[in-house]
Amino acid sequence: MSEHSNDPTAVDESHPAAEEVLSDSEELAMAQESPKNSAAEIPVTSNGELEESREHNFNRDLKHSLPVGLGLSETQITSHGFDSTKEGVIEAGPFQGGGRMQQKSGPVVLADEVKNPAMEKLELVRKWSLNTYKCTRQIISEKLGRGSRTVDLELEAQIEILRDNKKKYENILRLAQTLSTQLYQMVHTQRQLGDAFADLSLKSLELHEEFGYNAETQKLLAKNGETLLGAINFFIASVNTLVNKTIEDTLMTVKQYESARIEYDAYRTDLEELNLGPRDANTLPKIEQSQQLFQMHKEKYDKMRNDVSIKLKFLEENKVKVLHNQLVLFHNAIAAYFAGNQKQLEQTLKQFHIKLKTPGVDAPSWLEEQ
Repeated sequence: MSEHSNDPTAVDESHPAAEEVLSDSEELAMAQESPKNSAAEIPVTSNGELEESREHNFNRDLKHSLPVGLGLSETQITSHGFDSTKEGVIEAGPFQGGGRMQQKSGPVVLADEVKNPAMEKLELVRKWSLNTYKCTRQIISEKLGRGSRTVDLELEAQIEILRDNKKKYENILRLAQTLSTQLYQMVHTQRQLGDAFADLSLKSLELHEEFGYNAETQKLLAKNGETLLGAINFFIASVNTLVNKTIEDTLMTVKQYESARIEYDAYRTDLEELNLGPRDANTLPKIEQSQQLFQMHKEKYDKMRNDVSIKLKFLEENKVKVLHNQLVLFHNAIAAYFAGNQKQLEQTLKQFHIKLKTPGVDAPSWLEEQ
């Protein structure tokens, strides 16, 4: 009986299966000793399957190490099983020139980014500066007689009449305020004089009646003067509202209309200059942009002109109504006062719902009202 070796790895070379095992072992050893490619080794488990966690880490590291221009669609990672080889193979797209990969060309789509507030402000300042420059140039050209301007003769005439009337109404308002101040001083003097006469009528028995008559007369004049003063102050308040609020609001709209007119003429001049120049690939975009800006300012100018026309119409109607009532009040009050008609003077104030405030008397406190 032949002795068997205790080495479990010993193989009988005479057996055919042993020869195949030896040949496979030699090929495996030669493959291990041969220079390896740049591909990484893929470890396997005991039953010949790829180890998933390490294979996943390998693929992840490989993606990070790939060039930026190489997309995932150009790269395929394949691994051979235990029967062929232990090495993983990376199959990439075609190479061109010195080992550099060709990157795909095409439009780059960027994600929506948050707008920079500083850049927005800078753009607004740029547009404002450009618009200011154009308007300033237009104004200087008009004053020097070199530039043309758009004129609406009917509207310009109405605006000029409104400004002239405003100056006249301001003069009436100033004179009425002066009259009110002087009348107040006269009423105050008459009241003090009446008090002095009344005091002397009590202390001078021989002139008791004379001082008494004069005291009553001055007090009556002071009372009528206070009534007239209330009517004049009501007239001043109404005219002041008309001049400094209603008319001023209309003139503010007129200023906006004039600014829109200057902008319209400025961009109209730019468009005319571009149309007179050559038309080529460089100037056509500028002409188109200038046409759009001109159309935008033209619409703004037309809108402001329409607004001014409407406001002037309503202002004229309101002015006639207000001044009619105030002039009737002023006339009736002055006539009744100098005629000595106290009843007519009081009736005039009631007609216009004017309440007089008693001089020297403050408003009642909340306790007195209770």
